[in-house]
Amino acid sequence: MLSITRGRLKPVKGFSHSIHVLLLALLPILAYILVRIDFVSIAILLVLISKWRMLAVRPRYWIANLVANSVDIIVGLSLVIFMSNTSVTWWQLFWMTLFIGWLTWLKPRSDVLSVSAQAMIGQLMGLAVLYLKFGDASLAGLVFGTWLVAYLAARHFLTSFEEPHTTLLAHVWAYFSASLAFILGHWLLFYGTIAQIIVFLTVIGYCLAALYYLDATERLTPSLQRQMLSIMFVILVMVIVLSDWAGSTV
Repeated sequence: MLSITRGRLKPVKGFSHSIHVLLLALLPILAYILVRIDFVSIAILLVLISKWRMLAVRPRYWIANLVANSVDIIVGLSLVIFMSNTSVTWWQLFWMTLFIGWLTWLKPRSDVLSVSAQAMIGQLMGLAVLYLKFGDASLAGLVFGTWLVAYLAARHFLTSFEEPHTTLLAHVWAYFSASLAFILGHWLLFYGTIAQIIVFLTVIGYCLAALYYLDATERLTPSLQRQMLSIMFVILVMVIVLSDWAGSTV
């Protein structure tokens, strides 16, 4: 049996489906092997080549396809970089397993909650790689990188809703994220390997996404809205108070 998803035919069960899943799982396994033998650049290139179908159309559709597949690319590249950032075998296997789960389970799903989860994971991983690997880059580079990741994640999140102002809302979130990056970039604090700005954007972004989802599904009540905003406020205040703004964190 075949199902039509986003304009492509995909097997949903039977032998063809098993082969399809096996081929998807092969990419993370190959990436893991390449990382283990110190060919990280080839592993990254392999992830990019796996998206060749984006360019198998007329050039005028390339940008649209790139934006549509951006979260998948961000997650794939992030997981490969996470794999390469450690020499501990079981951590590398952990990232490989997550990569397999992403490709075979979460990425193919198109329901609202799954698309929302894809966007949230994409933003979290994209920002984590940005500040983990390029935290010593120029402030302008960090601001632009934060803007790009936030914009692409917001667009992906809003695609599952009948939102007439998708582009505008995505730009608003990206602008807010970039502004926060510009401010906090002067005090780039880390909690272990997690940059403080990631905590801020994750807490705020996930809270706003949850409020938007509940409102879109007509399940948002004033009481629930106050509770969620209060929890978000408390978490942010705790992060601010417990931070040593002289240049370290507690």
